[in-house]
Amino acid sequence: MNRNMQNLLPEPPATRLPADEAADGALVEAAKTGTDEAYKEVAARFPAFSGGWAALAENALAEKQPVTAYAYARTGYHRGLDALRRNGWKGHGPVPWSHVPNQGFLRALHALSQAAAQIGESDEAARCAQFLRDSDPAAADALS
Repeated sequence: MNRNMQNLLPEPPATRLPADEAADGALVEAAKTGTDEAYKEVAARFPAFSGGWAALAENALAEKQPVTAYAYARTGYHRGLDALRRNGWKGHGPVPWSHVPNQGFLRALHALSQAAAQIGESDEAARCAQFLRDSDPAAADALS
């Protein structure tokens, strides 16, 4: 009976965070060494910038420090949610991976899913993985 029903509500427009050239430049410089110290400087100078937090979380995951990764990733995730909301996001809708300023948030979300899984928070890990896929399947594919 419902097989032919379709959603008539339009999908919300994609949210594209504004670029932050200073933060992006600092992150590029920090990536040259890839050290926690370099990424901590980015996070301290630009605390609202998810990219620095995501890099710290990714390093912590690589160093087998899931609790530390969880803390960094959660910070980057929440700072990213704040930025998304300031830019018109209403709690759902696309957050395109192809738009580079969105990548810090999406990387933090992915790292949060991974860290949550490693500390036994399976529900949180699944929610974050689904949120990432719902935001943009290309992000989930690129980060997996």
